[in-house]
Amino acid sequence: MHETVRALRTLRGQWAALLLTIETPPADHWPPRQLAHTIREGDDELLVEDRAPLVLREHPAPLNLGALDTGRAVERLIFDLADTLAAAVQRTEQGDPRAWECADPSAPDSRRAAGSRAHGLHWACVWIEGRVQDEDTAPEHELDGALAAPPFEVLPLYLLHEARRTARIAEARVLRALGLDRRETPLPEPCPWCAGELTLHSAPDGPPSVTCSGGRGCSAPVPLDGWERARVWEWDDLPELIAALGLDLGI
Repeated sequence: MHETVRALRTLRGQWAALLLTIETPPADHWPPRQLAHTIREGDDELLVEDRAPLVLREHPAPLNLGALDTGRAVERLIFDLADTLAAAVQRTEQGDPRAWECADPSAPDSRRAAGSRAHGLHWACVWIEGRVQDEDTAPEHELDGALAAPPFEVLPLYLLHEARRTARIAEARVLRALGLDRRETPLPEPCPWCAGELTLHSAPDGPPSVTCSGGRGCSAPVPLDGWERARVWEWDDLPELIAALGLDLGI
């Protein structure tokens, strides 16, 4: 359950960035695009939450087809999972704000035809998280004090496993599209201080960092790693490294 919830929250946290990436030409993973707000202070256009819609739209001319394909695939995975869970455990009546409404292609209104999918991936992730955590599965008191059947049943174990599998696949696809998956990427430029090899380290659970293979022989003004084999530029040090390399974020 905890892994599923973590993956769903990662999806929600990175979804706006993915939608913004669809409108941005593909770029190398270096320099890290996350540093744009640090390098170009005062540029309000770089605030992802303000720029990007949280619902995937039809883009007449997307600039990053890979990101668009990822967005469509992830939406399909999450929406289909919500449909599956609703069919198995949802007992609440239509119109209840807690209900997941499956798509109805025969509905005359386009929003009704889309069902709860019209609310976007954020709502789907929140709803699935509720099912995974068995929310609203206890009998409810009615006005006369009697107990009514709960709106949802407890999620069976096989669907809990399916939710975990699907959420982790979707999370991995989004992180990979954003260059935030766990990877080590050699940089084309040598270290400005010792000409050693620079390597970009990225991971889904923290900001990127860069190491120099020069170790103690490198005079860069950053500390050594725990093994004292490489100089390390952590998140706060990366702008200085980018400036020393004479690079531009290109955003």
